[in-house]
Amino acid sequence: MPTKKLDVDPYAAAESLRAALTEVGIVFPSLRVHPASPQMKLVELGRVHADVAARLAEALQRGGRE
Repeated sequence: MPTKKLDVDPYAAAESLRAALTEVGIVFPSLRVHPASPQMKLVELGRVHADVAARLAEALQRGGRE
């Protein structure tokens, strides 16, 4: 089933994601709206260390609840 794209402000989306990640103790230092093409509404996650990727996977698997 195709997913419907919503008209979402990329700046609000990036800040919402940053806040949610912070709640589970995860920091993406390079999380931001893609500076070269904000009209495309791309949120750039950037690179993270393997331990951060593993913690993110664990948080997603448990639904963000500790």
